[in-house]
Amino acid sequence: MLPDEPRPPIDRTPGPGGGPGPARCYRHPEQETGIGCSRCGRPICPQCMVNASVGFHCPECVQEGGRQVRRATTRFGGRPAGGDPLVTKALIGINLVVFVLAAYVLTPWLAYDLELRSFAPDPAYPFTNGVAEGPGQWYRLLTAVFLHTAPWHIATNMLVLWVLGPQLEAALGRIRFLALYLLSGLAGSAFAFLVAGDSMRSLGASGAVFGLLGATVVLYRRVRAPLGPIVALLVFNLIVTFSVQGIDWRAHLGGLVAGMLTAAGLMYAPRARRAAVQWLTLAGVAGLVLVMLLVGMSAYGG
Repeated sequence: MLPDEPRPPIDRTPGPGGGPGPARCYRHPEQETGIGCSRCGRPICPQCMVNASVGFHCPECVQEGGRQVRRATTRFGGRPAGGDPLVTKALIGINLVVFVLAAYVLTPWLAYDLELRSFAPDPAYPFTNGVAEGPGQWYRLLTAVFLHTAPWHIATNMLVLWVLGPQLEAALGRIRFLALYLLSGLAGSAFAFLVAGDSMRSLGASGAVFGLLGATVVLYRRVRAPLGPIVALLVFNLIVTFSVQGIDWRAHLGGLVAGMLTAAGLMYAPRARRAAVQWLTLAGVAGLVLVMLLVGMSAYGG
């Protein structure tokens, strides 16, 4: 009940002399009381009293006050992570568990089942395999993001995730940060399939990690932080990507672009329409992943 609303009548049953008796609790009429809610004035008994900064409040005023308190949000509309990068830790944990299983326990079968692979029919390889088979194999675009088989590979990816993840999770909130990570990884896998889906094998979280690099560049630009360090880190990783043999530059580039697009939509959304713009951004990037898959299937599908 708001302070400017009409106050309810106070129950004052006549006393023995015919005059007004003591006030009675509005929720427990059998209880006489001399205490009223300091917000709406209704009489309340000890069972109904809720301590307030001044006096006591009745249960209804406490509920009304709770509805009027705005939920705390991050700068970009997400729920605060509370100083604990829970999603970052969970992603690192999942990657480590899958690495141990694939590299030392269920080798080589788990890697074969989870890696991003696609082989289209040709005279030397006359049957379709992997993503090119169709939607039943599209799960590989996601599972490959959590798969590593070399210690140096997972070490470098998890190090970057641990360095960049907490600040992005704190800025975006857990749900938006997780969406950014997964969409970047999926976009990297889809772009790799689009470019080389007739004969390819790929694995690793590098596409998602490059998405975080791109998102961090957008974040620093948005908050007017010095861009030099993060741009230098990005340039160094791009040089390594294109100079070291065996690195899938397609997944790195696809994840980088998707991360920057996603972050731009999340961080530059106008406050008045923030939620709508942000969810449309996520849906748009997911749609882009689907388009790359469908175009790749038209070129390589069996």
